[in-house]
Amino acid sequence: MSTPPPLIPEQRQRELMRLLRGAGALSIRHLASSLGVSHMTVRRDIATLEDEGLVDAVQGGVRLREHTGVEPPRERDSRAALELPRKEAVARRAAALITDDMTVFIDAGTTCQALVPHLTSRRGLTVVTNDFFTVSALFAHPAIEVIHTGGVVDAASGSSSGALAAATISAMTLDLAILSTGTWDTSHGLTTPELDKVVLKRAVLDAATSGALVADSTKYGTAERFRVVPLDALDVIVSDAELPESAAAAIAEMGVELWTAAD
Repeated sequence: MSTPPPLIPEQRQRELMRLLRGAGALSIRHLASSLGVSHMTVRRDIATLEDEGLVDAVQGGVRLREHTGVEPPRERDSRAALELPRKEAVARRAAALITDDMTVFIDAGTTCQALVPHLTSRRGLTVVTNDFFTVSALFAHPAIEVIHTGGVVDAASGSSSGALAAATISAMTLDLAILSTGTWDTSHGLTTPELDKVVLKRAVLDAATSGALVADSTKYGTAERFRVVPLDALDVIVSDAELPESAAAAIAEMGVELWTAAD
């Protein structure tokens, strides 16, 4: 039985849109498997469709734009389902950075929240966070001291940021800062669409003895309008095995440790 020829870009993009109309939002991993192509090919197709105003790229996946007639999931609970095994693997690997008696900042985001179950055996741990979901998850672990930064609340992400949050951080000394990001690459570093997040993330790195990024490979190769820091401002990056080899080599040249998680 002969193998059907690969789809040309226009055919792939048409099929991608068909899949999205049925689901509203899908992960890059799901699309790559359904279309039989690489993650990078899916990202290129998403970029093309985004330029045409049909879709919006989100962390770990893509969603239909509102005017296409299907309302995709927007809230954090829906985003948390994207690339779940990968997020958990990265969080499990990153937890090894955190030891007893540390004061550690844990950034907002579903990957950072996934760290919590791996911290319950730590002693003398203080967690500082801007993430309300992480605070809530830590209620069940009273041995871990928790400090919330306060600041301007973003209900959609369940977190806060801005100058008030940065002021809280500036009054502290952190052993470790664990940052998240939705967009990163070796050229632009960490980027974000919101200036308030830049203010907080920079304050966190200034207050910390060492800084780490937790970000899976589906977020690599993208950039937003505000630059937070270049990658060489970090000590460690924790990602997964599907990070492009060229990226891994560039990170090594910067002198930044790369920790790779397996699914």
